Amino acid sequence: MSTRNNRAALMLHDFEASCLCRMSDAFLVARCLKMFFINLFKTLLSHLLFVCLQTNFFVNIKLYCVFRNLSNCQHCYELLTYKECLHLTGLQKVQGTSEPLKNNRLLMKAMSNDHTPLLAHGVCGLSADTAVCDIGGSDGTGEASTPNAVPRKLNTFFGVIVPTVLSMFSIVLFLRTGFVVGHAGLLQGLVMLLVAYTIISLTILSICAISTNGAVQGGGAYFMISRSLGPEFGGSIGLMFFLAKVCACGVYVLGLVEALLDIFGQDPASSSALRVLPQGYWYTVLYSSIVLLLVLVVCLVGAHIFARTSFLILLVVTISLLSIYISPLAVTTPLNFLITHQGHGNQTLTYDASYTGFNSTTLKDNLGSGYTVDYSTGKVMSFATVFAVMFTSCTGIMAGANMSGELKNPSAAIPKGTIIAVLYTFIVYVLLFILASSTCERTLLAQDYGFFQRINIWPPFVTIGIYCSALSAAMCSLIGASRILHALALDQLFGFPLAPAAITSSSGNPWVAVLYTWGLAQCVVFAGQLNAIAGLVTVFYLLAYAAVDLACLALEWASAPNFRPTFQVFSWHTCLLGILSCLVMMFVINPVYSSASIVLLLLLLLFLHYRSPTSSWGYISQALIFHQVRKYLLMLDVRKDHVKFWRPQVLLMVANPRSSCQLINFVNQLKKGGLFVLGHVKLGDLDTLPSDPVQQQYNFWLSLVDKLGVKAFVDLTLSPSVRQGTQHLLRITGLGGMKPNTLVLGFYDSCTPEDYFLQDPAFCESKGSGGDDFGVDLPSMQAHFPPVRHVESPRWLTPEEYVGIISDAIKMSKNVCLGRYFSQLQGESMGTKTDGAERIIDVWPFNLLQPSSTSTASVDVCSLFLLQMACVLNMANRWRHARMRIFLCVKAESSDQGWVVKEETYRELLRKLRIKASIKIVPWDSVVQLYGQEQTQDPELEGLTKPAQALSEDFLSAVNSMLMEHSAEAAVRFLYLPRPPAHSSQSPKYLSQLEAVTYGLGPTLLIHGLTPVTCTEL
Repeated sequence: MSTRNNRAALMLHDFEASCLCRMSDAFLVARCLKMFFINLFKTLLSHLLFVCLQTNFFVNIKLYCVFRNLSNCQHCYELLTYKECLHLTGLQKVQGTSEPLKNNRLLMKAMSNDHTPLLAHGVCGLSADTAVCDIGGSDGTGEASTPNAVPRKLNTFFGVIVPTVLSMFSIVLFLRTGFVVGHAGLLQGLVMLLVAYTIISLTILSICAISTNGAVQGGGAYFMISRSLGPEFGGSIGLMFFLAKVCACGVYVLGLVEALLDIFGQDPASSSALRVLPQGYWYTVLYSSIVLLLVLVVCLVGAHIFARTSFLILLVVTISLLSIYISPLAVTTPLNFLITHQGHGNQTLTYDASYTGFNSTTLKDNLGSGYTVDYSTGKVMSFATVFAVMFTSCTGIMAGANMSGELKNPSAAIPKGTIIAVLYTFIVYVLLFILASSTCERTLLAQDYGFFQRINIWPPFVTIGIYCSALSAAMCSLIGASRILHALALDQLFGFPLAPAAITSSSGNPWVAVLYTWGLAQCVVFAGQLNAIAGLVTVFYLLAYAAVDLACLALEWASAPNFRPTFQVFSWHTCLLGILSCLVMMFVINPVYSSASIVLLLLLLLFLHYRSPTSSWGYISQALIFHQVRKYLLMLDVRKDHVKFWRPQVLLMVANPRSSCQLINFVNQLKKGGLFVLGHVKLGDLDTLPSDPVQQQYNFWLSLVDKLGVKAFVDLTLSPSVRQGTQHLLRITGLGGMKPNTLVLGFYDSCTPEDYFLQDPAFCESKGSGGDDFGVDLPSMQAHFPPVRHVESPRWLTPEEYVGIISDAIKMSKNVCLGRYFSQLQGESMGTKTDGAERIIDVWPFNLLQPSSTSTASVDVCSLFLLQMACVLNMANRWRHARMRIFLCVKAESSDQGWVVKEETYRELLRKLRIKASIKIVPWDSVVQLYGQEQTQDPELEGLTKPAQALSEDFLSAVNSMLMEHSAEAAVRFLYLPRPPAHSSQSPKYLSQLEAVTYGLGPTLLIHGLTPVTCTEL
């Protein structure tokens, strides 16, 4: 019993001694912190005054002298008279004098004699010499040079290595090393470290490849992703990465507050006079807000001063690390600690923990995992939750990339500095894991996150390191996030909400973006616990890293000749492995957060896609599409074409789109997923022109295609005649197996065309005049296309040339369609929603101008082509419920009743072809009587061997009346187009016959088919 009492007394004595030691250490920490913040305040104030001096405010000269606190500070006033100060401030200018320059130089000479940190240490990349030179100007005239561009001042060490190392050390280095090793053990901890660094190493390879492929501007990771993948991916991933940096800033601030409360927080079990800060959720939020406000002040001053002061912070952190490594060698005596925590229901939990020094038994006990309850959150830990906390130490690899706007040579500095920083931090973490697992029992590691202070030779070393690393990581995250937001605002991807973030100070600091970021980080600190939001931060970062790997993978797969990065240690395998590893670890850590972040990313993608932001960065999707289309076009072998897979591939010749928009919309429905090309011939001779006028017109035609909402290509040519230009287009339009097989022309008649631009609201509303992404607005489009032709206007095309185009197409084995009255077709514009239930499609599959062709029951290729085209139209979205009717013209008075056989033949044909249509029998004995003598010649050869048969006007009028009688209610009519005459002298007669037959019918398509298009086999 007495032995137990003596042991208890001894433990109490050790506990009191430890408390006294920690009390004295805490006083030292407080004093060190006081000196640190005083020096930081002086540095910030000196920087602020120097900026004011650069803006030439006279009153700041006095403030500067006061701040110098020198015995001879009055000499500045002796150097500058009141009049000279007016010159210096720009309030009064005297022509032809160099006094302002002289006084400026005197002032800078006085400043150069001052040994303040501002100039002595080259803060902001300035020295007294360079400052004096800058005042002198570049031309020697004495005028101050004021360049518009913000100068780049940071090198690889200050701009990349230092912020990356500090971001990766952060709070995890000092406060979560024991958490990882204590719960996961050394082996699983090293596995986590290897997995995390493998992921970030793969991402670093992608970052290095992208950053060395061109000039990197401000915005870092966002700039690289957006310029590689285009505005949709770039904007959405950039915003996600911004949110990740904001959440990381909140994590670091909460970690700093946790470290502060560990020393200064009230504890009933301690009688220390330093423990004066009340604890609780709202107090944690309050302290976090105060720390975040301090970070805001530093970031508002600018990134340059942070980059310089961060080097001092890195020195402090390095000294703290050295003290941690040296302590196990100096402290060889085992130590026992009594650790208490507040449990549920105000229950106090007490743990006995020990420091053993380097001990093989301790190392063996710490090899395996031992997941227990996390005392800060009250939840049982697992591999995923511990990895989520540990991975926050690896999320700083883009800290240097985010400073790209301030780097002198970002393409060289980012890869070099990032790789060095990552290798350095990896070695540090591995050594720390081994040291902690070899010297401390698991209870100490898992129940005291600040155990490094207990076992250090001088605990304030660790305390100062914690405060410096957490504060610098928070500032780095806030600055990096604000730069990303500033870049997003400059690119105008999200419009008005982010527009103020583009505002910068005179020195180039985006202070509004900093305020935006600070406000969001303030919302994050309401989480109250570091471990509570570590999973969300990790998921956001993994998604951003996967996007960087995706950008590099897309550039590699696109095989663009201009993708020539100077960094060659990467391949598509590393990019793909990086993407997969990031996605897998996201869902391992937290499936809910991962799914929500991906959904948010998709929503942002859709928003930016439909908003269609203007950009001139180039679209990786276009390069990938080109790569794939080229590959598949080579695989599309025309020798393997089969009639079962035939589809119309249309070349529509357009003279003036003002009068052809309805026909364009109709053909868009008729193409059935095939090729659709708008062709236009501009008359001219390239020999007589200084440049090709066609190239300048493509944007207008492509904008017209976008305006109409049709899926069509555009092909323009320059030719002395329309016929010759059409021949060119029929031969060269398309590529490989995607070439037009059908030519569509507007009808040649004397009707005055209507101006569709004056009828469609899309071409009249003011909201459409804002212009598209390629500089074509509505007024310029309307001005580009000439007015429609009037009755007295001369025609560019003669009847002979028009019929010659039809003959040329038939000779080239192209199907020909002539469209008439399509300006009367309703419901084909882009905004119209209809399924065609009230529409009727009429098909007249025989040559009405050759009655002999209707007397036989056989069906030629042209008739089958008519049926196929009508069926294709019936399958289109706006015509899928339309009724199709097929009209058979028969001689009812014939004694052989051949028309019955003809009807049965057609019904069987429709059944085999799976065409849903009703058959209408039309007696036309009276019409045939007007035709005159029967023709015994093969109708396919008619017109090629002799002039076309002279048809009476009565016959043509009778045919027209028959069509009007039976097809008056049809929405569109498909008629058989006879072959054109072989002799050009018969062309006017040929056109007049077609005009008489189709007069007043409404939308009509005359078709002459040459291609076998139907198949009854599987």
